[in-house]
Amino acid sequence: MKRSNEIRFGPSGRLIIMQVSDPQDMKYVRKAMVKMLDTAYDKLKPDLVLFTGDNILGNHLLDARFGDRKIASGKAATLQVMKESIAHICKPLEKRKIPFAMIYGNHDDMNAVSKDEQADIYRSYSMCLPMNNRNGKVDCDTYNIPVYGRESDKPVFNLWMLDSAWYDKTEDKCYTAIKPETVDWYKQTSAKLTAENGGKPVPSLMFAHIPLPEITNLVEECGPNDVGAVLTHSKGWCRLKDGCRGIMEEYPSILEDGAGLFDAALECGDVKGIVSGHDHVNCFEGNYKGIDFIQTSCASFRCYGSEMRGVRVFEIYENDPENYITYFFNYAELCGRGAGAKLRFFWDADEKEKQKAALLAGAATVAAGVAGALIKKK
Repeated sequence: MKRSNEIRFGPSGRLIIMQVSDPQDMKYVRKAMVKMLDTAYDKLKPDLVLFTGDNILGNHLLDARFGDRKIASGKAATLQVMKESIAHICKPLEKRKIPFAMIYGNHDDMNAVSKDEQADIYRSYSMCLPMNNRNGKVDCDTYNIPVYGRESDKPVFNLWMLDSAWYDKTEDKCYTAIKPETVDWYKQTSAKLTAENGGKPVPSLMFAHIPLPEITNLVEECGPNDVGAVLTHSKGWCRLKDGCRGIMEEYPSILEDGAGLFDAALECGDVKGIVSGHDHVNCFEGNYKGIDFIQTSCASFRCYGSEMRGVRVFEIYENDPENYITYFFNYAELCGRGAGAKLRFFWDADEKEKQKAALLAGAATVAAGVAGALIKKK
């Protein structure tokens, strides 16, 4: 683990942050995601990578590669498989000496291993930034990452990393909420940073796996023939409001309780954007009351998804930290549109299962027909 979570702007005065949302997978990782992320690291050359929840498929860690069989049982086995699963996303960064940080989502601790025990696995990597291990009132994945100037001892920018979901092992239930203690910690820490910055709030981005309820202010109900209309499970036909950009393919699945975090961010005046994942096929941006809401689609192929699997990039500039730039690269933009890349996507993507089954059944039928014809000739 790195000794401090100190991140600095480089000689160019630019910081490139890559968000990887929902890379959820297990020991038998889908190679398409690994290839996509490796390509993203090498092409985009991020200064910092953020895994923003559902980093592993915690509730399926012990599944066999095929079928319903379990490969092991018990906490010790779960812990070992978890280490192997986490290695798929951490080792490539360790190899490239790219600092990374993480928060949890709703899937990570849906097993016998606690968040603190998982955190120790991430911390075992030298490029992992420190998480919270001092404030017992908030979760281990609730902390901040100050970004310093090239020659400054004070933060020029800041990243808030907030826990937003947990699995109650006793109740066998997943909760999606911001805890009041998290909001209190944020307000106190933000006030401290502001005071140390001469009374001026330090511009920040806030990351939480599950979207805050206020993100729904970017969405409106519409008719089926309206431009951008999407048929959602919970709200019927909806679309993004004017002024938003990107793709929404499902109605945002929001926190059960935001605990007043958005109002706290307005009050503190430091947060420029609130960034989430969770909804695998949503990839859009919009503004509400002066704060950007950003949702990023999934990276994993072991879940429902779309052609928008990929990574998001944020560019922060030391001479203008109030204004960041963000953009998204999907699988095709990273890996190309050649036959090999298309085949890899098709073979690994969960939503292609029915098509793959039909293709294999057809191939088997053809093979059987050819074999039968050869036998007759003999």
